[in-house]
Amino acid sequence: MGILSWVIFGLIAGIIAKWVMPGDNSSGIILTVILGIIGAVVGGYISTFFGMGKVDGFNLGSFAIAVVGAIIVLFVYHKISN
Repeated sequence: MGILSWVIFGLIAGIIAKWVMPGDNSSGIILTVILGIIGAVVGGYISTFFGMGKVDGFNLGSFAIAVVGAIIVLFVYHKISN
């Protein structure tokens, strides 16, 4: 269930991260969703590694992890692409 949760949360988290990130977000919605999925997976691995929690189903904590991971990945993507 973990990976599936990350993918679903990533779809939503990518959209929210694009909305939250300041500045020019010229990337399209498909790229944003893909980066959101990657961010959710990255957020899940990082939080599990540091013992802060894991994506273990559809709950608020898992969603927060996915959104934070998506924001991190979008931030890095925008720094690299500019």
